[in-house]
Amino acid sequence: MSSEPQSLQAAGDVMPTAPDQRRRIVSIGECMIEMADRGDGTMTMAYAGDTLNTAVYLARLNGPALAVDYVTALGDDPYSDGMVAFWRQEGIGTDWVARLPGQLPGLYLIRTDDEGERSFYYYRSAAPARSLFDLPSTVDLLDHLAGADMVHFSGITLAILSYPARDRLAEALQKLRRGGTRIVFDGNYRPALWPSADVARRVVTRFLSFVDMALPSADDEQALFGDQSCEAVADRLGDLGVGEILVKNGSKGCFISSGQMRRHVPVARLVRPVDTTGAGDSFNAGYLSGRIAGLEPAEAADLGGRLAATVIAHRGAIIPRDAMGDLLHCLAR
Repeated sequence: MSSEPQSLQAAGDVMPTAPDQRRRIVSIGECMIEMADRGDGTMTMAYAGDTLNTAVYLARLNGPALAVDYVTALGDDPYSDGMVAFWRQEGIGTDWVARLPGQLPGLYLIRTDDEGERSFYYYRSAAPARSLFDLPSTVDLLDHLAGADMVHFSGITLAILSYPARDRLAEALQKLRRGGTRIVFDGNYRPALWPSADVARRVVTRFLSFVDMALPSADDEQALFGDQSCEAVADRLGDLGVGEILVKNGSKGCFISSGQMRRHVPVARLVRPVDTTGAGDSFNAGYLSGRIAGLEPAEAADLGGRLAATVIAHRGAIIPRDAMGDLLHCLAR
């Protein structure tokens, strides 16, 4: 790789890689047990988490053309075993998943209203992912980031880490960026995970100073920073040095700022949502996949929108593979 940092600051820039070498993206975060309330006294279990959802859809869109790895910590229980088996089945690398004896993964409950909007109830205070980059067995996971073309993390990733772990992650990401790795961040602000909004603002702003690509949601940014428009979000992030910014804005589409290009991209196809869980995560996967494949930002946003529209038409953050239709492995052909 080049010794100078490179960022996707101009429309059309793509990730450089050797002709015989797969590109590699690493996602960092937490996967939990998802229990979805069906409203009839029953619940359905699945596995999900924001960066994990994105990793799954990245692997599905790209197939073997892209190496997708996940960095997290799990317990040594049957449910953690099930998560790892599921990830491997999806083509996600699991060699750098720490297994902590005697611990159990986090769990959350979902209730969905008639409009497809969801409410979350979390049980995760002692989840093993909260020990990421804190224990000898999890600090070493930072070594796995070396050589990645992209590293992807979120505000939820930052929220669950201790202060020392954040420092270690920040140091690792800055070093990687100097070596040419592109750093990708999705704000994903969840107030319940932070001691205060002020702490969240300080931490997120610190990390944004060495992010190449930001994929925030307009409602999260308004809640945390008070931004009143997508343009205001892009202006603030651009002032921090972020080169490529895509602000997701639900059914209104998205706003892209990249170099000299600033553009609103409408939703190509409006659908009535069944469940909006995973909408932003899948959009991220479509957009990142498109940019990695060399699509212009607006084209990549269209792919993200198509995938998100498909996902919200089904229940759960991770929909069945066959529900993706012609989107499955669409960039591997």
